[in-house]
Amino acid sequence: MSESEFQIRPATIRDIPAILKCIKGLARYEHLEDTVIATEADLQSSLFGETPDAEVLIAYERTEPAGFAMFFHNYSTFLARRGLHLEDLFVFPQFRGKGLGRSLLSKVARIAVQRQCGRFELSALD
Repeated sequence: MSESEFQIRPATIRDIPAILKCIKGLARYEHLEDTVIATEADLQSSLFGETPDAEVLIAYERTEPAGFAMFFHNYSTFLARRGLHLEDLFVFPQFRGKGLGRSLLSKVARIAVQRQCGRFELSALD
């Protein structure tokens, strides 16, 4: 499967179960499953409430969640502009090596450019 066979789009409220599945998949990968306390109700409130705390790009292979990228805005006082911080990027193991992670990262970077962000930040695990 090539990266063009994945559908990547902004998540909607209907994607909450898939987002939680991705979060739990990431936690499993990091051996932190027991620390996940997020619920679908929490995600609905924090991602789709009156003032969303973060945004999500969700990736599907047909109808199966393949991965996600969660990001939010921050602010640079020196630039006097907002920036964009990529909090999490995760691709399920069966979909790795097909360019999906790179595509998610590129799409978030394009959002930062479109929104005229002064910086784009992320941290990676060792």
